[in-house]
Amino acid sequence: QVQLVESGGGLVQPGGSLRLSCEASGFTFRNYAMSWYRQAPGKERELVASIARGGSSTNYADSVKDRFTISRDDAKNTVYRQMNSQKPEDTAVYSCNARHIYANYWGRGTQVTISS
Repeated sequence: QVQLVESGGGLVQPGGSLRLSCEASGFTFRNYAMSWYRQAPGKERELVASIARGGSSTNYADSVKDRFTISRDDAKNTVYRQMNSQKPEDTAVYSCNARHIYANYWGRGTQVTISS
């Protein structure tokens, strides 16, 4: 059974940091590109960061560049997203995605709220 389980969300003050994790099971994690998406209330889902198989390359949305870092640990079947200098506009449900030419899997998401 394929599962992607996000964790680490919560309430953070503006300027603070938070690390999200997404643990995968039920498929060969190292063969998949991994991404983090977010969706704020009333807005469309947005791709914020992605990392290639083996971690050879990463890409970031302009809105999070220089503040977010995506990384992966293939031994733990886990992808991470470190968020620094967070802003209220980063408030959203963050979901991880696993993508392969033949498959596309999603987690349920974790809520991140940036507020004082």
